[in-house]
Amino acid sequence: MTRPLLLAAALLLGVAGAYTVKPGDTLYSIARAHGTTVAEITRLNGLKNTSLEVGQTLRLPGETAPQTPAPAAPPPSTAAPAPTPLPEPVPVGTAQVAGLTVTAPTSLRMGDAFVLRLSGPRAGQATVRFPSEVGEDVRRPDEWLTPTGAAGEYVVLGRVVLGKTTPVVYEIKVGGDQVRGSIPVTGLTQTIQYLNLPPSISGKLQDPGRKAEEAIVERAYTRRTPQAWARPFQPAVNVRAQSSAFGQPRTYVAGGPVQYHYGTDYPAPTGTAVTAVNDGTVVVAGKYPVRGGLVIIDHGAGLTSLYFHQSRVTARVGQKVRRGDKIGEVGSTGLSDGAHLHLEMRVRGEATNPAGWVNRIWPR
Repeated sequence: MTRPLLLAAALLLGVAGAYTVKPGDTLYSIARAHGTTVAEITRLNGLKNTSLEVGQTLRLPGETAPQTPAPAAPPPSTAAPAPTPLPEPVPVGTAQVAGLTVTAPTSLRMGDAFVLRLSGPRAGQATVRFPSEVGEDVRRPDEWLTPTGAAGEYVVLGRVVLGKTTPVVYEIKVGGDQVRGSIPVTGLTQTIQYLNLPPSISGKLQDPGRKAEEAIVERAYTRRTPQAWARPFQPAVNVRAQSSAFGQPRTYVAGGPVQYHYGTDYPAPTGTAVTAVNDGTVVVAGKYPVRGGLVIIDHGAGLTSLYFHQSRVTARVGQKVRRGDKIGEVGSTGLSDGAHLHLEMRVRGEATNPAGWVNRIWPR
């Protein structure tokens, strides 16, 4: 039975507006397809978060209330036009429209950075966004992005926020054509780490200077500058060991809230050189209550690297650094109970796994 006939049957049975969740659906894709909003679907169904389950039934605006006759349909001449449906998401992998080929990962994990690869004579005209970010705890969700590249080969950086296991949906426009795709996401399987920091350290979370620290870091996340690097990323310290992994759920004090670890910790003796993971511009350099000795490098294309807890910061704001340049020294400043470097790789402000960048020009 075709979709119009199914809809007509549903209307006759008094369940207009009911929708059954299918694989790959998100609240945003359902809202767009039915001419409504994520907020309205959330309100109608009393949803507490954006997670959906295949087979779940959702009420949509216009659903007939129980035992209440449905209002008469308006005359054809005055009825509002139906919203133009968006293209259905294509299977993961490769999709094409005239003059443009889009290649996407086949699967992702929460905390991954990834790229969509655009090729063909029209690739340089494309713009990209990730509508599945709407309703998620991310900075500037659904932002229209301009891919970086040249000569018919372009990429745009994507991010999977920690805590997300619903599919990533992307939308690419070039001229009057549009491509949509959906990439499945899996979670991380890490046990909670209980740090139980002493008051002498955990008290820094209430430091009066923390608000100013957060504002400075957030400003760094808003930068949108051209790509500055052309070589693979390298480690920030010459050590292999890790003391706390990326994405680790943890508590800082007994009974405190569980939070994700947004970077990777590398233990090393105080004074060990900290080096830039790649070319870029230093946008923050100084001492702060929680992050301690901090350097932030803007690499362009929405990517920043952050280096916490340094005993000595040698980089200067505005300095152009090259991959491997010394920017500071390992320490145990800020919210830290031992000498180590905490490294973060942020895509448009959201934490991604540093391991996905090492020895690569772009993540997968």
